[in-house]
Amino acid sequence: MNTGKGALSGALGGWLSRPATWHAWAVLGTVLIAAVVRVGLRGPDGGMDNAIVVRAAEAWLDGRSPYADRHFLYLPGAVLAALPQALLPQSVVRFLVPGGVTAALVAGWACALRIHGVAWRSRFAVIGLLALAVGFAPFGHLVDLGNWTVASAAALPLALLLVCRGRWVAAGLVIGAAVAVKPLLAPVVLLFVFARRWRGLAGAVLVPGAVSVGSALLMPDPAGFFTRTLPFLLRGDDRFVRLYEASPAAVLPRLGVPQGVASLLAVTAAAAGVWCAWRRWAGGGAGPRPLRVVETAVMLMLAAFLVSRPSYDHYLLVVVPLLLAGALVPGAAARGPWFWVALVPQVPGFSWPWLEPGTRRAFRDFVTLCVLALAVARSCVRAGGVTAGKGGPARGGGVAGAGLQSRVLTRTGRRG
Repeated sequence: MNTGKGALSGALGGWLSRPATWHAWAVLGTVLIAAVVRVGLRGPDGGMDNAIVVRAAEAWLDGRSPYADRHFLYLPGAVLAALPQALLPQSVVRFLVPGGVTAALVAGWACALRIHGVAWRSRFAVIGLLALAVGFAPFGHLVDLGNWTVASAAALPLALLLVCRGRWVAAGLVIGAAVAVKPLLAPVVLLFVFARRWRGLAGAVLVPGAVSVGSALLMPDPAGFFTRTLPFLLRGDDRFVRLYEASPAAVLPRLGVPQGVASLLAVTAAAAGVWCAWRRWAGGGAGPRPLRVVETAVMLMLAAFLVSRPSYDHYLLVVVPLLLAGALVPGAAARGPWFWVALVPQVPGFSWPWLEPGTRRAFRDFVTLCVLALAVARSCVRAGGVTAGKGGPARGGGVAGAGLQSRVLTRTGRRG
């Protein structure tokens, strides 16, 4: 195993890979259950964002258009997916939704760990999830809101795990199912293009297409997503939504930058992010190595977050657990200092001068998004550059170093 300064090895690496004690599991379980109960006792609808989707389902049941509410930003398939909640009593929904969100986040973390060969019962697994739950503010925000971003936060790690196991078609179907509910993972289809996995790409595209068309035909306003929601997203002129958007196109104008310049900077940053993702994939070796797959997909998502409207803090839960789960692997973006610097603004309870009002939270999210994108882009360029420069498999920190990678995965994934 690499014993250099960049390798998390020796006593610490061995300690983290051993099975966690029951005390650690008890603490983790208490924290997660307490969060669910707190949200359930505070509100009757399982969260503000979840309530928007449920109201859309109730509108459809009453014969009205779900897209009459301009804050309903989902594809038609989400309406049918929300029907069970619309039919359940509120006393059940208020606890079912935060419980389901938490369970999906746990499942996504478990899949992210297995991508890198880390055992579910390891100390690293427990400590990492506990750190996300108590030390990363978007985790609590997502549980509070009941936002359906959680479907993407669970689906992307599962899809990438399937990719790492060579099951591209199954991965495409998972991505397609998530996009059918909320189109957040649409940028990941470029991963299938990079890899020239056309059958997987077909699954990722055809599933949401078929579900959306079938669902739309059941609604009084079949084209509502295109005639109402899509123009709203492109304009981005809702005052309430704009307060919480973290993309440069939304934040920079609040700092005095002209809107046209801000939009151009956002598009340029997104294009650079896609280039970094391509460089990471093209320079990562012949086979789908875990870090290569993860960092390519994460870079694509971050590029989209830089330019998309809206772009909220809880979108970070789609990418941060995937990066954090690779912290034991040499060469991972999470091993660099800028990954951790990016997370500092999201530490709960820390008072930031001049930024504490809720309407200014987007500035902190903006910093996290941009620094995180730079950290992953740097990792992508470095890993891609090593392979391209050497004309062969990446060495040291690169994920294409098969011998080193296999030793790391063996050490972290076959204990307990």
